[in-house]
Amino acid sequence: MSKLISHLQAINNIESGMTIGIGGWGPRRKPMALIRELLRSEVRDLTVVSFGGADVGMLCAAGKVKKLVFAFVSLDFIPLEPYFRQARQKAEIDVMEVDEGLMVLGLRAAAMGAPFIPTEVGLGTDVIRRNKDIKLIDSPYDDSKEWVAMPALNLDVSLLHVDRADQRGVCQIKGPDHYMDDLFARAAKKTLVSCDELVDTNFFHQNPEEARYVFWERSVTSHVVHSPFGAHPSSCNPLYGIDVRVFREYAASAKRKDGWNQYFKDYISVKESVYLEKVGGADFIRTLPLPIY
Repeated sequence: MSKLISHLQAINNIESGMTIGIGGWGPRRKPMALIRELLRSEVRDLTVVSFGGADVGMLCAAGKVKKLVFAFVSLDFIPLEPYFRQARQKAEIDVMEVDEGLMVLGLRAAAMGAPFIPTEVGLGTDVIRRNKDIKLIDSPYDDSKEWVAMPALNLDVSLLHVDRADQRGVCQIKGPDHYMDDLFARAAKKTLVSCDELVDTNFFHQNPEEARYVFWERSVTSHVVHSPFGAHPSSCNPLYGIDVRVFREYAASAKRKDGWNQYFKDYISVKESVYLEKVGGADFIRTLPLPIY
């Protein structure tokens, strides 16, 4: 059965008030074409869970975020995402700020169907003092010490971007790191995946090595969207790198009074094909240098 749908059909699975997870890491392999479609929608009051980059910043700028669960929101070479900074400094969003380890445990608990995972991470820190939803518990086996009970980060929908997929939902990531995308996929009721390349199912049978880059079962993938360069301006290693030029223009817009509205008009309100031409076209994007890890 084909799971192939359009960008718009994918975003129609998201309703106001939902909790959504966004895969990728900072400016790396973010599902930006799906984010742009979400920005064009009427959806609001979202709880967003993300190792954030411009995905979070743009959703904040558009007023779509009610609460953010995050460990960082960064463009790497621009350490603090500019529109996220504005939203945070103006107290426009509720936040649950944790470290990367607790984020992973929260996603893992949701993926396992467990209500929480006990850990030492966060003991004696402001993570506990600042997050009233994170509780301390006693060990049921001994009285040696308390544990942090990191709650499950249960997601209504996850948005992910991968290198390639087939119409059945088999997804492949060939970059050096698949980040936490497998946990995002399993932590959600629905997982929406955009892919740079849509391949025939036989692709995964021709070479046994291809299966090494599949990190979750196709049954976990709810829908697939064919979206060439759908991670731009973030990278999709090894296909293309981070578009520093576009990110600098985006960051500069945050310093202008009407910057977001103009950026939205130029790069978000247009069709995806027009967007790709505006940022230089397919041939140029393929030349973007890959990140060095």
